[in-house]
Amino acid sequence: MIAGDTLIFSSNLLWHAGTIPSGRLMRPSVSVVILGVGDFQRARRFYKDGLGWPIAFEKDCIAFFRLSGVVLALYPREALAKDATVSAEGSGFSGVTLAHNVASEREADEVMATVERLGARIVKPAQKVFWGGYSGYFADPDGHLWEVVYNPHWKLDEQGSILIS
Repeated sequence: MIAGDTLIFSSNLLWHAGTIPSGRLMRPSVSVVILGVGDFQRARRFYKDGLGWPIAFEKDCIAFFRLSGVVLALYPREALAKDATVSAEGSGFSGVTLAHNVASEREADEVMATVERLGARIVKPAQKVFWGGYSGYFADPDGHLWEVVYNPHWKLDEQGSILIS
């Protein structure tokens, strides 16, 4: 390893930063999901105090939560839009949902009840779905859609990461 090189651990493979395995245009990983939020302190309270997720790093108006294999970041919506050089205006369905997999239907119901008590809006109550699983949707305080899902076809490890075989 050359001094100053950064190592990236992704998809159980160790790569030098800036190098991509032959034949790939982009590493097959998602490392950070950033939610643009209308009220940073409210969102921070929902995820940190309500859900109990520990903050890995926080400075000014950005907070990072280390999840199973990915980092969730909260950042003001206006600032995020400015950084991406797009308009912060817009409403309705963005075409993106986040999913939280659980180990049972009962756990899905418990998570849905908890987030509702914390101020989330239940969009679709947890229920049996056409593909054999069980899921529901809630909107966090900024309207980001989360699916809480039990998939009987997948196993979860101790950290809640999906094991697909």
